[in-house]
Amino acid sequence: MKVRAIIFDVYATLLQVGAPPADAEARWTELFAEMLGEPPLLSRTEFSVRSSQVIAQQHAAARVRGIRCPEILWPSIVSEVLPGLSRWPTKKFEEFIFRQMQIGRTLRLADHAGDCLHQLQERGTPLGIASNSQHYTLRELGEALHGAGLNLSLFDPHLCFWSFQNGFSKPDSHVFQILTARLEARGISPGETLMVGDRLDNDIQPARAHGWQAWQLVSESQAGLSGDWRELLGWLSERR
Repeated sequence: MKVRAIIFDVYATLLQVGAPPADAEARWTELFAEMLGEPPLLSRTEFSVRSSQVIAQQHAAARVRGIRCPEILWPSIVSEVLPGLSRWPTKKFEEFIFRQMQIGRTLRLADHAGDCLHQLQERGTPLGIASNSQHYTLRELGEALHGAGLNLSLFDPHLCFWSFQNGFSKPDSHVFQILTARLEARGISPGETLMVGDRLDNDIQPARAHGWQAWQLVSESQAGLSGDWRELLGWLSERR
């Protein structure tokens, strides 16, 4: 069937996620020295452990309220673990969070993703996002796209689901129901919509459950619709 709209996952799909930078510990110390003028209030390990505890508490409370796949707001987690930071001006706090996240892993635009996105843009294919994400995700993705001569305007805001804006995340069926309704309002049926993601549980299976086509992004082709970005582009060229 013809593909008339494509929805992408972000992490491990549009963005390749790697190990923390080699100088992560030094960056952690430098971050606090530059922005607080003092040594780290917690070690990286202590910060991670405490953050995980707070996230678990918030997830549990949300599930009691009936939210099956809850999403947190990372600034609220950081504010609870490092209370003094919440009194900072918003821009300074956001910069701290962004830099803190870059210490934890490395990111880059996936190989050949730029070529595929450029061609889809030229064709005028409506593109969207379905991502378990935080506010900093938009900056991370925007910076990676910029390196390929692209920007976030490539994606239609009305076809983007960012979990931090909604309080719940994939694979909750409501993510795909919301996007299905928005696409159908444009005359695009579920069968004409393609989900591109790396995870069967979060991306592929729930998309198919809503009648979408789904491409699992993997380094080597597997059974069904799967393969790398070059294989995806070749498959899409046959469905124009």
